[in-house]
Amino acid sequence: MSLFDLPLDQLRQYAPTVAEPEGFDDYWRSTLGAAEAVPVLLDVRPEPTDLRLLDTWDVTFAGFAGDPVRAWYTRPAGVDEPLPVVIEYVGYGRGRGTPHERLTWPVAGYAHLLMDARGQSGQYGVGDTADPHGSAPGGPSPVTRGILSPQGYYYRRLITDAVRAVQAARLLPAVDPQRVVVTGNSQGGGLALAVAGLAPGIAAVLATAPFLCHLQRAIEITDVGPYGEIAGYLAVHREAEAAVRHTLSHVDVACLVRRATAPLHLGVGLRDRVCPPSTVFAAYHQYGAANGGPVPERSLHVYPFNGHEHGEAVHVRRQLRWLADLLADPAGAPPPDDAARPVETAVAG
Repeated sequence: MSLFDLPLDQLRQYAPTVAEPEGFDDYWRSTLGAAEAVPVLLDVRPEPTDLRLLDTWDVTFAGFAGDPVRAWYTRPAGVDEPLPVVIEYVGYGRGRGTPHERLTWPVAGYAHLLMDARGQSGQYGVGDTADPHGSAPGGPSPVTRGILSPQGYYYRRLITDAVRAVQAARLLPAVDPQRVVVTGNSQGGGLALAVAGLAPGIAAVLATAPFLCHLQRAIEITDVGPYGEIAGYLAVHREAEAAVRHTLSHVDVACLVRRATAPLHLGVGLRDRVCPPSTVFAAYHQYGAANGGPVPERSLHVYPFNGHEHGEAVHVRRQLRWLADLLADPAGAPPPDDAARPVETAVAG
């Protein structure tokens, strides 16, 4: 059971209907539509590295408002046939770093696009993407930047960047555009889930300890950052609570995932104070719920004695095996061990 959140038997049933603000679909339709005014792929140039078994390119694509967003594109050296591409989104306070930092997916034989996070460089890693629209009223940290308005909020821009990364990936050399996978941990996991609800044609989603889920609850039950940064902002700006909650409702992943159609592989640690498990379960239970048809194939791996680190390398191995079997199956069905089922039988210690 969780040390501070709901016990596991209650989490299994925790499926709140997270309220969507009026005009939610129009908000995202207009936001993404405005981004379409600029061609997505701006620059692709080879990047010299010391990795003889991999080839890397420095990619720049147009994100929110046409802003240049940087990424690393890496694939097995000497492989010319189109490969499935795994788009990876980074955690809070990180950037894309250097080309040799995240090699799991290209070493496993996939094309890999690692997206930078605008305006987040310097806390846990380095990046190369500025956030030129960060002057809207709000706090100093990314999660509070522009938080008084849905139009000015930071995560409107970052989620748009993440969707545009999918469009850019489909245009990269030797990519199979029908096999685009999104993945990430923490903030990256939240972005992967958001993209699943906003970008058509995603082949698979792999998310762990996702941020941005059931935001109204998250800011009430944990003081750990990044949610704690929102609570800290409201502790000073007490009059701003209604505006902040209204803004957060526009980027809540528990709402966006209702529109998802791709198979899902999800992981959570029950002792996670950064992204409380109940918020993750809320998103899991809403996944694909608004499509009017069968719920997409999905699996949830629960690590009772782990926190925000979830299952670490054990979980990555499960991800690798699940994705390999999924993409190898022409019907797109996950392997038997990870097939959709009641969550209690998908628990992994």
